[in-house]
Amino acid sequence: MKGLSTAQRFALVLAVVLYVSAGVLHFIKTEAYLRIMPPYIPFHAPLVIISGVFEILGGLGLLLPQMRRAAAWGLIALLIAVFPANIYMATSPIEAGAASLAPALLWARLPLQLLLVWWLLWCTRSRTIFR
Repeated sequence: MKGLSTAQRFALVLAVVLYVSAGVLHFIKTEAYLRIMPPYIPFHAPLVIISGVFEILGGLGLLLPQMRRAAAWGLIALLIAVFPANIYMATSPIEAGAASLAPALLWARLPLQLLLVWWLLWCTRSRTIFR
């Protein structure tokens, strides 16, 4: 993790754990992910599995210096791709299986995505100008 500050290294390891764990949950808690898929999106089961695979690969890619930035951009693309599921959860909590969560939490997830994007960009940005 040469070229990264101590804070960036910590944030990077935390991101790896977060994304790999979330990806694994796609396989363990598949039904929960299926419920948050908006009805207008086809192929729910394959998309849940594919997004889980890419979350795991992206998380692991953050560990490889030569893949780190590409992995971060891949995870950002994934965050954008799954954003409709977050909107669906906030707008249709009963159908999405999220009725037990406070509406404020469901809506707070939406701007949280921007924080996750910033986090990925920040913790993979080298302090050096030239690589």
